[in-house]
Amino acid sequence: MTTLRDEPRLIAQERGLWVLHKPSGYAVHRTGDESIPDLQRWARAALDAPETLSPIHRLDRDTSGVVLFAADAKMLSEGGSWFAEGLVKKRYVALVHGRARKKGIIRRPLQDSRRGRRLPAVTRYRCLALYGACSYLGVRPETGRQHQIRKHLTGLGHPIVGDTRYRAKRVRSVPGFPGRLWLHAGVIEVPGGQRYESPLPPELVAHLELLKQAQDVDAQS
Repeated sequence: MTTLRDEPRLIAQERGLWVLHKPSGYAVHRTGDESIPDLQRWARAALDAPETLSPIHRLDRDTSGVVLFAADAKMLSEGGSWFAEGLVKKRYVALVHGRARKKGIIRRPLQDSRRGRRLPAVTRYRCLALYGACSYLGVRPETGRQHQIRKHLTGLGHPIVGDTRYRAKRVRSVPGFPGRLWLHAGVIEVPGGQRYESPLPPELVAHLELLKQAQDVDAQS
């Protein structure tokens, strides 16, 4: 499958809030490895964002999608309180191994390394389509634990395609695998009703189309 290149971009800029699209492979902010690109440095260089620009929350490096940044301390504090109080609504899509149920709720506490104990974690999901031995899910985490979606779906028996950290011992190969974690943060809604969207990256759009075409061929056989 031809690799299509996804690029970071500005989605919206309102008051001190900057909303950016993060491609898979980008860190949210600078890491100890200078070879890893990050969204924070990109915004400062490409968008002339202020040096004070800081992420309000995180996305795993291999996950693509919407990330909120604050341009100043006031917005950083306000945005941080949104997440701490559970006022932010996040919607993801994921391609997982196995044929999932139409919908479900996963309630399983997850270990928090910083606090040193297990914390409540809730993830809702809905099956949007089936492609052979894979399921295309809409996912809504109600809490924000580290790697929550990846851990919960793996625990359910449906590891995310391309996840090398949380995976089942035996999974089938996926035709046209795009070479990345198949998880995308498509929508964030903040208090006040503002809704920010990041369309599915081109490599994932192309992969879904390939799976649909393969399914159509199988149906006609």
